[in-house]
Amino acid sequence: MTTATVQRSNLIGAAFALAAVMCFSINDVGIKFLSGDYALHQIVLIRTLVAITIFCALIMPFNGGLGVLRTRRPGAHLLRGICVVLANTFLFLGLSAMPIADAVAVFFISPLVITVFSVIFLGESVGPRRWGAIVVGFLGVMIIVKPGTSAFQVASLFPMVAAVLYAVMHMVARKVGSTESAPTMAIYIMLTFLVASTIMGLTTGDGDYAHYDHPSASFLLRAWGPVDPADWPLLILLGVSGLFGGLFISQAYRLSEAAFAAPFEYVAMPMAIMWGVTVFGTWPDRSAWIGIALIIGSGLYLLWRESVKDETLVTEATTYRR
Repeated sequence: MTTATVQRSNLIGAAFALAAVMCFSINDVGIKFLSGDYALHQIVLIRTLVAITIFCALIMPFNGGLGVLRTRRPGAHLLRGICVVLANTFLFLGLSAMPIADAVAVFFISPLVITVFSVIFLGESVGPRRWGAIVVGFLGVMIIVKPGTSAFQVASLFPMVAAVLYAVMHMVARKVGSTESAPTMAIYIMLTFLVASTIMGLTTGDGDYAHYDHPSASFLLRAWGPVDPADWPLLILLGVSGLFGGLFISQAYRLSEAAFAAPFEYVAMPMAIMWGVTVFGTWPDRSAWIGIALIIGSGLYLLWRESVKDETLVTEATTYRR
């Protein structure tokens, strides 16, 4: 594999990662916007039904029809589906109780964890300078979470749990990406969401367990209700962005080194700040700005280190593909 081939594959994967970030950012702001009126599983079920409808109409016919369901790795798809459902659940619960910029910043422990996992599970090489950047990124997360202080809230742990699950999901995707297409990986994620949200709705959708005042608990256990006609465009948008976000991110990690693609997801951070200011009227406080700066700085440094180490990229790619 030549240097040019590795670079081209990484750059294409990075472009898919950026597109996925934009889609997921739309999902974050939409979910937070709706979290005060609907149950989480109701939103997820509607979003998933929209996504599956679009997938069957526009994606499946051009990818072998029902053949897209054929897989050599059903167990891996199940594990990946469970991870992404739980990751989304914890992230959305955190979003319901935290400023969107803070929640997304905490969630951005995930690219750091992905980089660590790429060493542990994929055998990729990460040098001491990148390890230093990872430590700085973790420090930024701790500044935002404020463990051990009166400002700490349990909800701030939810995006952290989501981040670890998200990292596991991408490690699985990296393992199965050589034999499974992005549409195949996406459809199994959607089917897992469909089953999980249906089960959750059947067990808690009547609201019998909604006895808690905490925003996250209310969002999770609230009774299902009629959808305001004015909210349908947003729910449909969530389905569209969720579908293409899943396709784009699957393709990103099929084409790129995990440690290369992960830093591009930091673009979600300034987008989250923008949504917080323009939609919810919230600015990060001083300590949050410091944490965000450390997180973004560490991510940009990781990106820079990758961009100037072409020979290392070739070596890592060759080692992984043996």
